[in-house]
Amino acid sequence: MIGSDYTLELCNVFHSGQVEPGNFFQRLTGGIKTGVILKDVSFTTHSGEVTAILGSKGSGKRALLDVIARRVPCKGHILLEGVPLEEDQFNTTCALVRHSTRLLPGLSVQQTLALSLTKISGYLKSSKVKQVMADLALSQVAHKCVTNLTKSEYRRLVIGVQLIRDPIILLLDEPTWDLDPLNTYLVISILSNAAKKYGTAIILTMEKPRSDVFPFLDRVVYLCLGDVVYAGPTRNLLDYFGSIGFPCPQLENPLMYYLCLSTVDRRSRENFIESNHQIAALVEKFKLEGQGIMQGNLHENNRIINPNKVQLNYGKPGGVKIIWMLYVRMLASIFNLKRHGIKQMFMRLFCLPIYFFILWIFYNEAKDYQRAFITKSGLLFNAMVGTYFISIMNTICLYSPYRTRYYQESQEGLYSGASLLLSWNLVSLPFSFISTFIAAAIVYPIVADFTETIDYIYFSLVLWSCYIYAEQQAIAIMMFVKNGLIAAIVNIYISCIYIMLASGVLRSYKGFEDWLYYITYITQTRYASIFLHRSVFKQPNFNVLPYSDTENCTSITSLIQTSSNLNANSNSNCRYPSGKAFLSERFTSKRFAGDFYNAGEFNLDFNLGISFAFSLGIMVLNKFLYLMPLPSYITDKFRE
Repeated sequence: MIGSDYTLELCNVFHSGQVEPGNFFQRLTGGIKTGVILKDVSFTTHSGEVTAILGSKGSGKRALLDVIARRVPCKGHILLEGVPLEEDQFNTTCALVRHSTRLLPGLSVQQTLALSLTKISGYLKSSKVKQVMADLALSQVAHKCVTNLTKSEYRRLVIGVQLIRDPIILLLDEPTWDLDPLNTYLVISILSNAAKKYGTAIILTMEKPRSDVFPFLDRVVYLCLGDVVYAGPTRNLLDYFGSIGFPCPQLENPLMYYLCLSTVDRRSRENFIESNHQIAALVEKFKLEGQGIMQGNLHENNRIINPNKVQLNYGKPGGVKIIWMLYVRMLASIFNLKRHGIKQMFMRLFCLPIYFFILWIFYNEAKDYQRAFITKSGLLFNAMVGTYFISIMNTICLYSPYRTRYYQESQEGLYSGASLLLSWNLVSLPFSFISTFIAAAIVYPIVADFTETIDYIYFSLVLWSCYIYAEQQAIAIMMFVKNGLIAAIVNIYISCIYIMLASGVLRSYKGFEDWLYYITYITQTRYASIFLHRSVFKQPNFNVLPYSDTENCTSITSLIQTSSNLNANSNSNCRYPSGKAFLSERFTSKRFAGDFYNAGEFNLDFNLGISFAFSLGIMVLNKFLYLMPLPSYITDKFRE
């Protein structure tokens, strides 16, 4: 167990990685340019201290945080109390807050902290939440939605999500980026107080440090292109640079002055060469003369260590508790009167019924004439296609925040993708069930007798299976595609392919070649479409429909039972003698012969079961997909 007074040491750390961004083709072909990012980095920090890593863009600040967090491989030693710090130990006892961390919209500040994944719960957690909000000056906005917070409040809340778990080391990537001077001062002062109060070693990166934060920084590390120019106590900074011939001018910000001194000047070729030589000399000088400064500890009266620090909050909760908390998170973001909650509730419950109501407006006047075969088939087709596309739209819009948060929290080892999907399904399935049944009730009276309750239930269940299938398909695509618009286009394109192929409405199966006909068997649309059409056109009222009020089709009555060609009739306007004839034309292959009503593939229970088998199958597939390790260039873009 780590005591209340501990030391983190980096000794001769080297790290190599991508030094220039590569395009997609380069990633596939392995043509990404790599190089040494960190070169012989060494420094020490202690509990209760704030250490700032300073450097211009591209100096290696973020890479150094990733190395300390054991996110990337490196050479050298990273020691916590003299013992190598491994990734599992870091995830258990420490924390990394990235600059672009995204919290779940729809939750309030208090809910975000209360629903963070920690071991403690109940009264202890409630007390800790209040304490952290007070420490971070968030008590006044406790009930404010995270999407309505200022930049400073949002940044402090992101820090609070980690502080509530009581880490012994807290890494922060640019916590003051894009903040005004007053809020920069506020954030740094709060971090300094938290470090002293909780005995936490805080390491943060800054690109443009202000002079007013100088008193709050116990140690600084200057980086330039991966080399260390200075690493040691802030109180020794001026003396060290003065002793090597670079005193800080009066009225200058020492942090910024020495940062400029440690930055390559690219304004001209001569300046570039001169500054490179100067920085190389500073790096070499520090290696020779800076070791004593680097090892120097702060006076104990400057380090206020909490002697009673006992780490109870951090670490990974149990699997069942994680799923429960993820489930409660989602419910809390839906069942509230904030804008995001209302949006979620509307999309989950009312989008599909509204679409079906529009279908009702267009189709409710349809009468039982010969054209009813095409009209009601079109209604079934539009109902099925609309269910697919609305499911995709809802999933793209609603799942993205949970996916992004998952990719960030999964790096901390808190939970797997399977846990996220299970909690998502527990929330989504009841909503989609209710929405689908309401939507089906709107159009079902047009196609069948509503008194047949069991038929209505089956009709609704098949549409529900279509909704689930499209939702899970969208989730699978969103594992690889970050942009919502691109993910929607890919999903719609894939859906259009199997809709056109297997729906039997846009093109009859009789027009397919054998190999194309057999492909329809591996689509969920085939079974859903056959079920919907079979359940509607099996009704007796579809036998011998008249062409109009004045023209009957009685001349083809005898053909219903006797003719081998079910589409033949003596009146060219009366194409279909029965619903059986229509189904035979649309859903049987050109080689089919026999009574398809008795064929297994036209059995209602069979098609209902296979439709749900596809939906459940893709659910299971997604759980395996989200357990697979992905290339870093895919996962990193979700965390940016």
